[in-house]
Amino acid sequence: MPDFNQEALDYHSIGRPGKIEVVPTKPTSSQRDLALAYSPGVAAPCLEIEKNPDAVYKYTAKGNLVAVISNGTAVLGLGNIGPEASKPVMEGKGLLFKIFADIDVFDIEVDQTNVEDFIKTVKAISPTFGGINLEDIKAPECFEIERRLKEELKIPVMHDDQHGTAIITGAALINALEIAAKKIEEVRIVVNGAGASAISCTSLFVSLGAKLENIVMVDSTGVIRSDRENLDLHKIRFATTRNLNTLEEAMENADVFIGLSKGNILNADHMMQLAPNPIVFAMANPDPEIMYEVAVAARPDIIMATGRSDYPNQVNNVIGFPFIFRGALDVRATQINEAMKLAAVYAIAQLAKEPVPEIVNLAYNKRNIVFGNEYIIPKPLDPRLIHTVAPAVAKAAIASGVALKPITNWDAYENELKKRLGLDNKLIRVITSKAKQSKQRIVFAEADTYKILKAAQIVNDEGIAIPILLGNRKKIALLMEEHNLRLDDIKIIDPREESQSVLEFGDIFFDKRKRRGFTQYESRKIMQERNYYGSMMVETGQADALISGLTRNYTETIKPALRIIGTQGDVQKVAGMYIMITKNGPVFFADTTININPTAEEIVEITLLTAKAVKQFNIVPRIALLSYSNFGSSNTESAMKMRKAGDLLHESHPELLVDGEIQANFAFNTQLLKDNFPFSNLVDGGANTLIFPNLDSGNIAYKLLQSTGAAEAIGPVLLGLNKPVHILQLGSSVREIVNMVTIAAVDAQARKPFVDVVHDKILAK
Repeated sequence: MPDFNQEALDYHSIGRPGKIEVVPTKPTSSQRDLALAYSPGVAAPCLEIEKNPDAVYKYTAKGNLVAVISNGTAVLGLGNIGPEASKPVMEGKGLLFKIFADIDVFDIEVDQTNVEDFIKTVKAISPTFGGINLEDIKAPECFEIERRLKEELKIPVMHDDQHGTAIITGAALINALEIAAKKIEEVRIVVNGAGASAISCTSLFVSLGAKLENIVMVDSTGVIRSDRENLDLHKIRFATTRNLNTLEEAMENADVFIGLSKGNILNADHMMQLAPNPIVFAMANPDPEIMYEVAVAARPDIIMATGRSDYPNQVNNVIGFPFIFRGALDVRATQINEAMKLAAVYAIAQLAKEPVPEIVNLAYNKRNIVFGNEYIIPKPLDPRLIHTVAPAVAKAAIASGVALKPITNWDAYENELKKRLGLDNKLIRVITSKAKQSKQRIVFAEADTYKILKAAQIVNDEGIAIPILLGNRKKIALLMEEHNLRLDDIKIIDPREESQSVLEFGDIFFDKRKRRGFTQYESRKIMQERNYYGSMMVETGQADALISGLTRNYTETIKPALRIIGTQGDVQKVAGMYIMITKNGPVFFADTTININPTAEEIVEITLLTAKAVKQFNIVPRIALLSYSNFGSSNTESAMKMRKAGDLLHESHPELLVDGEIQANFAFNTQLLKDNFPFSNLVDGGANTLIFPNLDSGNIAYKLLQSTGAAEAIGPVLLGLNKPVHILQLGSSVREIVNMVTIAAVDAQARKPFVDVVHDKILAK
């Protein structure tokens, strides 16, 4: 995929190179701030730490800082590519630590392959860190490096390539065995692969109760037998005395197959060799040892997991390592021991049996995910992982005597974990996952522009939606050739060439507008204009949603949609909503694009439309009706309008969490509310949805946040239309276009009956 490779290179290089940066956590705006941060103020914490070395956790970032360390000798599927070439992977690991568990990371690439020298280097830099994540170090050196560092350092050390995979696989195995009604101490297990992950997985299975005599391990030369010469210490432990030589022989009547090797080495015949209700974890990437479809077709009784996100039961290390380190750091554990790893295994396994929250169902476009063959481990986007796995690990650290800072109030700790990443901070990842589950047909009305074509390619490649391109066919072809865009399988429509459709659409439009100033000739002619043609495609069911507005002003874009599609039911006013993605989660702004100075009654309608849209993302709207006034402190026309809107909403929709009129700072600061207005409906959680008194304030607010970099804006999302039409900002970036398409796809899904969504999903496959 040469174009994807170039896109990956651009992603890493454009703007600030790389994927991560260091951000100050204290004020730095004044000379006094700088004097406190550095000289002379910094001397005070230095002297405190000198007197008491443990104070380093109080006065520095050490307690939340992990080193991701590699020498680049076993990188992903790339092999021994060296420390510099491994850096993008290590930065990526740091990014995952941050977005899933709010752990800061310095990635350290060490130019050293000698075990002793590598250990010496890591020990020398260890005072900087609260924990060390070893990464992509080849076997067997990785075993000795981890063992020695765990013995010689007093901070958590874990080689994730070994234990991360083992912990997730162990949790999956526990649950698969329960479903298959088999006991771990009785099952026959075949492990294909003998690298770091395979050795660690098999060791953990033994800790969980598997019997060594029931395990057969296979490497590139065949079954690892006890009579084979030159076996290293790690393979010797799993060498079998049974008279087996090949993988095929080992598979006969086995209950469990664990694949940590290479793709497509098994076929349907191998599946038929297995015992009833077999468990197959084919975890080679990107291609598993056997493709999911082949395995399930051969053995309908199979319970299967892979490393891929497009099949059920993805074994993904991100389910484990962020939260294991989170728990270890929070109790200042001196190591990650066997008890802590087993605690993570059982916590992950148990979580899969709990009722799945709606946001997870939303992300994977399921009505109700339940424990069973296709759900044996939690989904990577499950927000409960941080406050399920981290406390389990922390408790095990305390119980096993390796915690230097025990936790006593577990409810408070769980609440702290929930707040770390902000409420629903995974919104974009969740809705992207949902969009992929049932691909909708999205019309791009300005397809003869590079940004739209590039966004369409991304949307198509990522499986977010099915693009339909409207535009000048020759111009589109030239842009595709000029920019090496792969759009061969995407439908292109040039309305000027579609004489029959233009006539049919024109007649439908004439029937709608014949008493609104349009002749039949004018109706047919206007259908050559792409926003009219695209809106009619959505209206007639030939597409599910329309995206436009990149190159045209707002009025020109929305007018065709209003004339053709119209508003929902009794909706009198459409509105525009922006989703502002902040570090504390999404905040919804309305109206930001359409209504210049709405009345109190219109504010009520805008609020109800916005609340309905927010609920589509499985977020409970907490609505603030904004003003410069607080609860009657001013009686100007604007303040009284918002006050009246609040009264009307309280009377007609008492179930809504809404209050106002209220100033923006009070809407977010619950302590201010408690101190001054304890009666407010928002006092327990603050607002996540802001309704503005007029277009000036709403438009200025979102553009200020967006321009200063305080939030990423997605929108405007049009509210109140009868079918999905969404309008881009003039000059939107490719990323912003893709985000809007994702919103449009989820909007289109939400408007369809569940049976239609399932049908779309089947067709997409």
